[in-house]
Amino acid sequence: MTFGESISICFSKYATFEGRATRSEYWWFFLFTFLASAASGMVSEAVSGLFSLAVLLPSLAVGARRLHDTDRSGWFLLLWFIPIIGWIILIVWAVQEGKEPNRFSSAV
Repeated sequence: MTFGESISICFSKYATFEGRATRSEYWWFFLFTFLASAASGMVSEAVSGLFSLAVLLPSLAVGARRLHDTDRSGWFLLLWFIPIIGWIILIVWAVQEGKEPNRFSSAV
């Protein structure tokens, strides 16, 4: 999956928390949000805030779909609220290969 395809898919599945997201889809979208957030932060704090608000829901959705690909519930995204330990756990899970078959195998 390419950078552009990933962004297109993530925005087309804006609030879709069902299904699965491949590693490349998740990490390309993560890179896009990081770079765009940094660029918009250089423009102004208001623009950066608006961008962050605009990509909040698709970021949560792709995160939940990525966890589904590793056969975990999307609710594990709440680990993000546990500093350091929760972040490390989510990053480790995000870099793991998807599991086949799993209970979320309806779509990739």
